[in-house]
Amino acid sequence: MIGGLVIVIFLLVTRLPGGTGAILTLPDQITLPSGTKPMAFTVGPDWIAVVTEANDILIFDAATGDQRQVLHVEK
Repeated sequence: MIGGLVIVIFLLVTRLPGGTGAILTLPDQITLPSGTKPMAFTVGPDWIAVVTEANDILIFDAATGDQRQVLHVEK
């Protein structure tokens, strides 16, 4: 029982966001504007969206890597 509890705590600590300090690796065709720090990204059928630390969502063309749109998310 103690071993199971240790495993559950270990998995929670290593799997929760921010707990691992993992580095985000974006697809090669995406070049972010200078000074932009990514927090997350998602891939659609023909686009890639990158969420930045500045609360912006940058939409890129998946084939060319060209930036299509910028959305600012208010706090």
